[in-house]
Formats: sequence, C-alpha cells, structure tokens
Amino acid sequence: MTTTIAFPTLLETFFTDRLVRQKRASPHTIASYRDTFSLLLRFTQQRLGKAPSALALDALDAPFISAFLDDLEHTRGTSARSRNVRLAAIHSFFQYAALLAPSHGGLIQRVLAIPSKRYDRTPIDFLTGAEIDVLLAMPDQQTRAGRRDRTLMLVAVQTGLRVSELTGLCWQDVTFGTGAHVSCVGKGRKTRCTPLRKDAITALRAWQRELKSLPQDPVFPSARGRRLSRDGVAYLLAKHIGAARHQCPSLASKRVSPHVLRHSAAMALLHSGVDSAVIAMWLGHESMDTIQMYLHASLELKQQALDKTTPVHGSPGRYQPDDNLLAFLKGL
Repeated sequence: MTTTIAFPTLLETFFTDRLVRQKRASPHTIASYRDTFSLLLRFTQQRLGKAPSALALDALDAPFISAFLDDLEHTRGTSARSRNVRLAAIHSFFQYAALLAPSHGGLIQRVLAIPSKRYDRTPIDFLTGAEIDVLLAMPDQQTRAGRRDRTLMLVAVQTGLRVSELTGLCWQDVTFGTGAHVSCVGKGRKTRCTPLRKDAITALRAWQRELKSLPQDPVFPSARGRRLSRDGVAYLLAKHIGAARHQCPSLASKRVSPHVLRHSAAMALLHSGVDSAVIAMWLGHESMDTIQMYLHASLELKQQALDKTTPVHGSPGRYQPDDNLLAFLKGL
C-alpha cells in the first residue's frame, strides 16, 4: 500500500504528519513550505493541464522541478537565494516521499540531486544611528497608527527581533520594572529574553496605557485589533523610509526591509564593542559563523583594524595624499 500512495495524500501527510507532528515545525516554516507547493501546483496545472488533486508523483521528475525553479527566476523575478529556499522545501518533501513511496526511488533520488544555485553574497544593509533617528521621527505622533509604528520600529532596532517575533509579541511577553525585557520563541522553538533600553520601555509603557489591552493581546495590533502581518510591517516601514529619504539622502541607496532593522541592531552592538558570542545569543543565532557577515559589512571596524597596523619604516594610519602643489613639485 505504501508503494501506491497517491500524491495528494502524500503531500497532505507531509504537512500534517512530518512537519506538524514529527518535526513540530514553526508556523513560519509551514507557511514557507505551503507557499512553495502552492506555486509548484499552479505551475503544474498551467504546464500539464491537470488539477492538483489528480496529479501523480511521476509528473514531478527532476527536469520538471528544474523547469519550475527556472520559471520562478525568469518569470517571477525570484532571487537565487529565494530559489534555494523553494528547493529546500521540495527536497524535504521528497525525502519524506522516499519513505512512503520507495517504488519511486529513482525519480526521488534524481530530484534530491538537484543542486542549490550559487549566488554572489553582497554586504548586508544596515542603518546608522543618524539614519535610525531620522526614521523614528517620521511617524505622526498625533495618530494612533503613528505611535504604534514608532514603538514597533524602536523595539525592532533595539532588540533585533525577527519580524515574525515582533508580530507574535503579546503583552504577557513584555516585562517592565527591574530587568525589563521581552520574551519570544525564535527559530528552533528556542525561547530567549532580550533586555530593553529605557527609551523602549518608556515607549512601550505609553503604548500599553493607550491600548488598555489584555495580557494575551498583541503588542502591535493592526487597525482591526489583530496581529500585524509580515506584509503589514513591510508596508509601514516602506512608508516611513520613503518619507525619511527626503531628509536623509544616505537612505536613498539602501533597500530597507524589516530584516534590515535586525541587522542594524546587530551592527550597533558590534560597534559598541559587544562580544560576538553575546551578539549571537542576543539575536538567537544557531552558529557563531552567522555573526561573520556583520564583521564583513562594517567598514568602520576594518578601518579601526587598519589604524592599529604599522607599515614598515612608516607611521601608523591610513595613506593621505599630498597637497596638490606638493604633488606637482614631486612629479617634476
């Protein structure tokens, strides 16, 4: 019976049995996998003319999966990194299928052999202290939405919470008084506590008094009182960044997403001399290797390292060109 399991049943049990029951995957992971297979099934329906419920596993061979991934890049403009995320979800499903549909072992192994695509790693974007100040001044404090937006962005750049962790915050997760902090469940279902600065505490206290919320209510609700979505956070941030660019020209060259606020928190800690191990713990990173991207992105830290070096028979510091007149005389 396991060798003839239908594809729709296989996909359903992958979500309900493997992801939810066995792995206890986070809602974010489940949503990402759901979106991947929604895109794949729509692509399959367009190419093969078959309804998803009538699809067989044999149709999803390696060439077809590769064509789907190429379509994501060329038609939808998906980046190589996002393509790899979609491929990881497909690989996870086919690893599960190998257990329940061994008769398709050859097809499954060929799909699992599809490699991730290499891509250029550019330095991460982050906001400087001056840029953050301008951004936080943009929301209109005469409106409720403006007060919410400023509090959200202030907490984001100070705590470095992921957008899913921010939107998932409830008032019972916020502790005021001595040792004020926010508590969240991050990747890997790990709970971590992040301390709050005085300015964030003040903003959160004022916001709580305004909302008069219950402990289980979201800290940053939408206009309807529900939790903000990821798209909602991206929208409000884009709106305030657009306004901030008129006052801070340096923002014009930066693509600022909600995750950039997390990067900004990490860079602020790094420039303040906080140890990399502490930053990894603060952000909830699995590995210390992840912190290396902040070191690579910080020109200021590289300059500090350069200033500590001394060239042979020379004085420490960076090269400074001669005065134009002296340079002219030296060139004669």
